[in-house]
Amino acid sequence: MRKLQIFIILVITACIILSGCSDSSADGDKPLRDCTPKVLRPNADGTAVYGNESASIDASNSDQGYVMVKFSNDCEKVIVRITGPDSVQYTYMLPVRGEYRTFPLSAGNGTYTIEIMQGVGGTSYVLASSATIEVILEDEFLPFLYPNQYSMITADSKAVKKAEDLSKDAHSDLEVVTNIYHYVIETIEYDVDKAKSISDGYITAYIPDVDKVLKEKKGICFDYASLMTAMLRSQGIPTKLEVGYAGDRLHAWINTYIDEIGWVDKIIQFDGESWSLMDPTLGANSDSKSVGQYIGDGENYTLKYSY
Repeated sequence: MRKLQIFIILVITACIILSGCSDSSADGDKPLRDCTPKVLRPNADGTAVYGNESASIDASNSDQGYVMVKFSNDCEKVIVRITGPDSVQYTYMLPVRGEYRTFPLSAGNGTYTIEIMQGVGGTSYVLASSATIEVILEDEFLPFLYPNQYSMITADSKAVKKAEDLSKDAHSDLEVVTNIYHYVIETIEYDVDKAKSISDGYITAYIPDVDKVLKEKKGICFDYASLMTAMLRSQGIPTKLEVGYAGDRLHAWINTYIDEIGWVDKIIQFDGESWSLMDPTLGANSDSKSVGQYIGDGENYTLKYSY
């Protein structure tokens, strides 16, 4: 951990990456970054709706990088499948009835197929509704700035307020990322009991609650990544919540975008030449053997999904 802190200090002193400013720092040299929350709000506007009364897909704001899905009939299991231009199929549980939920279009511009599948017993599903849409994003970063089911916040979320507090003395996006990263890895405890109870199928079955994680100060890798994703997005910093494998363990981490550096994947460790890890779970638990069996050792990352 001390090595990580030294790397962070080196990169902060070596890289001056300033975003919009709103105030002046105490020393009068560097402008403070504007830390006002920038929480985007997904909407189902009703201008492009597919399906029927029981299963509907609102693609009114697909150019913003998301669709909204609603299922209104009684049914124990409903899933949403989204296949984008990269041919990767994303599968989500739809846990509520009669309310729209937000799902990202994370594969960029192109053709997407959205399907609502209704459970009919066991592991069997039938198609309740579907749509095929053409997506041209207004901005390539939007899918990773809007809240979605796996990293949901509103302007009133506690995570948004905490991110604002952690950003108030920052001069750059890099400092914001550093402050939030350190807060998460130094505050959130790994929940071994929860990890034991969740199988590899949690990609579809588990939905993080960022304010609950913040309040209880514990969670699994998906919670670490979801919380940090939500906090960074609330500060206008594009962030991908990524799920895949670290070695042979299913794992979640983040990939965040910093101006003049680009996407920083897997750590925030800088050796003067290259970046290596943006993984808050590993950063918080790298010395814990008991946690290692659930999160791997940070080697051989294989990405499956970006949310």
